[in-house]
Amino acid sequence: MIPVILSGGSGSRLWPLSRKQFPKQFLALTGEHTLFQQTLERLVFEGMDTPIVVCNKDHRFIVNEQLSNRSLESQRILMEPFGRNTAPAVALTAMMLVNEGRDELMLVLPADHVMDDQKALQRALALATVAAERGEMVLFGVPATKPETGYGYIKSTHDALLPEGVSRVSHFVEKPDEKRATEFVQAGGYFWNSGMFLFRASRFLEELKKHDPDIYDTCLLTLERSQQDPDTVMIDEATFACCPDNSIDYAVMEKTQRACVVPLSAGWSDVGCWSSLWDVHEKDADGNVSKGDVVIQDSKNCMIHGNGKLVSVIGLENIVVVETKDAMMIAHKDKVQGVKQMVNTLNEQGRSETQNHCEVYRPWGSYDSVDMGGRFQVKHISVKPGACLSLQMHHHRAEHWIVVSGTAEVTCDENVFLLTENQSTYIPIASVHRLRNPGKIPLEIIEVQSGSYLGEDDIERFEDIYGRSTPLERGISVKTIAQ
Repeated sequence: MIPVILSGGSGSRLWPLSRKQFPKQFLALTGEHTLFQQTLERLVFEGMDTPIVVCNKDHRFIVNEQLSNRSLESQRILMEPFGRNTAPAVALTAMMLVNEGRDELMLVLPADHVMDDQKALQRALALATVAAERGEMVLFGVPATKPETGYGYIKSTHDALLPEGVSRVSHFVEKPDEKRATEFVQAGGYFWNSGMFLFRASRFLEELKKHDPDIYDTCLLTLERSQQDPDTVMIDEATFACCPDNSIDYAVMEKTQRACVVPLSAGWSDVGCWSSLWDVHEKDADGNVSKGDVVIQDSKNCMIHGNGKLVSVIGLENIVVVETKDAMMIAHKDKVQGVKQMVNTLNEQGRSETQNHCEVYRPWGSYDSVDMGGRFQVKHISVKPGACLSLQMHHHRAEHWIVVSGTAEVTCDENVFLLTENQSTYIPIASVHRLRNPGKIPLEIIEVQSGSYLGEDDIERFEDIYGRSTPLERGISVKTIAQ
């Protein structure tokens, strides 16, 4: 059995903690480790192969770093240029395996879910394996114990041909209103759709080809044109853009006659919104959940998340308050499904707060916006030991670098020199420059930018060890630009 970890979501319902460039699966929301790390760690047991990870190409360095931090491994990372939902992601993985002469059972699961009971998960997997070995398409269903309106539902029915404990899918139900959800719970036989699946690779491709040939054919051509290396697959952007956007449920599971349900009672939650995150946390005597520098008075059943500032609340009930460095969100706990619409509104307004935190992670380290004005910006830059930024140039801004700690190797046009603590340098507009950390401790610097335009897209890259686009790929030499 090979796990296929789908790590492409944006987690917009958990804004402002979750951002497009650093979504919820990479956050430590329910413990010391991130949801992505927890997902991989719960799959380390006998009979489970090393996972394949499918992620957005912009997240590949985050994935590698989070794997490394917990000494975890992946046998391959498939990097999508953009999301096309779960059916194409799984199709590309299945095709890759079959092309390599492999036809394992594929355990497909999102990277951002929570499960508390490891033994219950393994029991469900053992039962699902029996069905999948017979050619069934298994969906893990969480018994619906309360009228939850944020999940899709599955109605099951008995099928004597299935192994004991496994039921046939009767039909799928979209996220219902509270009245219908209550009726489902009272009627019994309904499960929440966990988004977890188990099937053989060839079986999935057979059903996909039958029920959604457009996805099948496009993915076949996409994989053929993709750059495949031993550790990574860079999905071909031009071909993948033609692929329909569809989920496994819509493309296959709602149409196939082989869909069946295995109950999963493992303390599962998709932590898809602030109220579900409140559900999985320990609460104080008044039902409040708090994190950070928080003081609560005369309040009940609230979730208060501080991220630096002191957050004090008085006389609130069923309220969510989330504070970050650049944004604050306040919502009634019954209305948190509306956070996604709020994010859409902010995107329409061109707000950057939906894309990145003030602290932005890069493969070489991170930078944190400290202050900004009309013609200046101040950043705190941290460079990992041995790492370096790209050789680059800015057309509209100059930069001042001040070393706070560590050692910096600075390239500025034809000059290469070292700076140590409390030393500084000036990078003029249009100078070809690079920052490198030759030391064994993180390099911390303060960067002061000044100029007519300070956007992150004012970067002309000439060399980059992380494979980001450079003028060299367009036939322009560094020497020509430097001159």
